[in-house]
Amino acid sequence: MAKSWTDKFNDPRPHQVKPVPVDIAGMKKGEIMLVPTPKIIDAFIARIPRGQGMDVKTFRAKLARTYKAEVTCPITTAIHLRTVAEMALERHQQGAKLAEVTPFWRVLDERTPVAAKLSCGTAFVKKQRKAEGL
Repeated sequence: MAKSWTDKFNDPRPHQVKPVPVDIAGMKKGEIMLVPTPKIIDAFIARIPRGQGMDVKTFRAKLARTYKAEVTCPITTAIHLRTVAEMALERHQQGAKLAEVTPFWRVLDERTPVAAKLSCGTAFVKKQRKAEGL
């Protein structure tokens, strides 16, 4: 049986801060890399004020600095951004108001590859960003 988005979000594995093992995805071998958890991604997005946004590259850089790393793993970040977004969408579909869910659209825009994979599609992301003046 496949895990739900909530199950994926609640994965108990801790974050890691470790050297990048090989040159990959714009990171250089030996740089100190944050491998975030879904909860870290969620908490960071939740602190972005309404009407403000940032692109994924800036998001990753700020996350890295927060955890005293040089870079944040782009692969893990993308996976967890989707997990956070899908969980927020599930909560909204279950009756939570948009103001009560993680505002993932402050990091994802309709051109972000992750947004194209979301169950809501890119139109929802675009609509939310427009509503906040992003």
